[in-house]
Amino acid sequence: MSDKQPGNPLHGVTLERMLTELVADYGWAELGRLIDIRCFNNDPSIKSSLKFLRKTEWARKQVEELYLIKKAG
Repeated sequence: MSDKQPGNPLHGVTLERMLTELVADYGWAELGRLIDIRCFNNDPSIKSSLKFLRKTEWARKQVEELYLIKKAG
């Protein structure tokens, strides 16, 4: 069985990398406006956001979608 995932644009991209790039591009305030979750709007940090995103699938999906939109644009 191969570990390759053809057609998966997120293959090999960690959640930490996605979040770090989004914060660098948008900043916490804009990111919190685009994805309205407390960990982006209330004393945000990479560490606390990763903890929340790793256990909250709907929020993680929103981050992944925004990352893909940013990469496509």
